[in-house]
Amino acid sequence: MYLNQHEIQSLLNKSFDGFIDYVNTLPDHRFTASPYGKWSAGQQLDHLTKSVRPVCNALGFPRFALRYFGLAQQPSRSYDMMVSHYQQKLADGATATIPYQPGVIYNAQRFPLVQSFINQKNKLEDRLKDWSENDLDKYRLPHPILGKLTIREMLYFTAYHNQHHLEKLQDQESHSQNWENQLQQMIF
Repeated sequence: MYLNQHEIQSLLNKSFDGFIDYVNTLPDHRFTASPYGKWSAGQQLDHLTKSVRPVCNALGFPRFALRYFGLAQQPSRSYDMMVSHYQQKLADGATATIPYQPGVIYNAQRFPLVQSFINQKNKLEDRLKDWSENDLDKYRLPHPILGKLTIREMLYFTAYHNQHHLEKLQDQESHSQNWENQLQQMIF
């Protein structure tokens, strides 16, 4: 599925809003708890914010500066191909590189983290408006796991990445009774 700019923006909005809406439903202990050694909701939010920030910044660079990463020699892959490529990398053992790994998150950080994520969403939306369809396929950015991606592919990745972490979080919550019981057994 090849998405135009309007469709990409819609997908991005849905992925950002879905993650924020879900995180806002969680009680504080669920926001900071790390079940089974996995990232907490707060850590996932921190990771997503760290991940989208460079994309937002790059979309604001002058086009000539982006030539540093080279110009695309082939058309952008479809959304489905991008997702498949990322899923394969994860299956092969790829994990977040150090700059994108979250630290320990506390309840007091919840509001600032949510606001920062919303600010990145808004910045991305504003900056995307300045891009033509052709430029989305012409310029590239480096991704630490996937290599150089066109801007369109990076936006596909960003939308999917948010959705991927939302699904991981929802899966953790669906098993919440198990880890909550384990935590209670350890404490009491």
